[in-house]
Amino acid sequence: MQSELIKSYLDRFESHIYKTDEVEFWFARDLQEMLNYSDWRNFLKVIEKAKEACKNSGAIVEDNFAPTVRAVNMPNGGIKEVDDMFLTRYACYLIAQNGDPAKEQIAFAMSYFAIQTRKQEIIEKRINDFERIKAREKLSTSEKKLSGVVYEKGVDNLGFAIIRSKGDQALFGGFATNDMKKKLGIPNSRPLADFLPTITIKAKDFANEITIFNLKKDSGPTGLNEVSREHMKNNYDIRNLLLQRGIRPESLPAEEDTQKVKRKIKNEDKKILKEIKKVKNKD
Repeated sequence: MQSELIKSYLDRFESHIYKTDEVEFWFARDLQEMLNYSDWRNFLKVIEKAKEACKNSGAIVEDNFAPTVRAVNMPNGGIKEVDDMFLTRYACYLIAQNGDPAKEQIAFAMSYFAIQTRKQEIIEKRINDFERIKAREKLSTSEKKLSGVVYEKGVDNLGFAIIRSKGDQALFGGFATNDMKKKLGIPNSRPLADFLPTITIKAKDFANEITIFNLKKDSGPTGLNEVSREHMKNNYDIRNLLLQRGIRPESLPAEEDTQKVKRKIKNEDKKILKEIKKVKNKD
């Protein structure tokens, strides 16, 4: 496809983007025209195939294909209301996938929406990585706080290690810290939390905060046994809450090492800064 033609298609597709609450969408009748479908009824057949693909992918059809009514100009100068549809970028991508591959516009649309959808996936992954790293850092903070409060209650470092492992045993349905490391294939020298999903990291952090709160009370538990029972109870309670929502902490797979994720994001940030500097230097 010639570069001039690609640019003309690109300008056309970009000019038909609408936004509401920062969400991009296209109108189906605009897309019909851009994909060179002359008949609305034939285009609806393509949309139905795309809806089925959307459903099979696990996405919510109604969130991506929303019926609407739109006023259009008539050749005689009048205005007529016609059925139309709001389409997300993902919906447009699926429509292109299910369109006539012989159409040049379809070939362009498939590439255009695929690339843009991939960009969104990358952004979403980066946001999720940030959330997980922040949760891990907060857990480190609550563990340090817990260690300090436990020490004030007459428990030494060895006792704190026992308390923390007992807490894990309660949260993970009988699996102590080292058991979970074996189960998930985590090196014994590495912290378990570095490989846990965000939900479990937050669960451990919440249990820590409850234990800290209760230990700080004037009538709070003291000594290894009492503090250990307190921390185990809080982890049991968090576990039961997760189970009620269909989440079994010990059954969730390990995720990428948070330390590697942090390094990856740091390297990506360096590349972005370099690109920004290049653009500024050109200006």
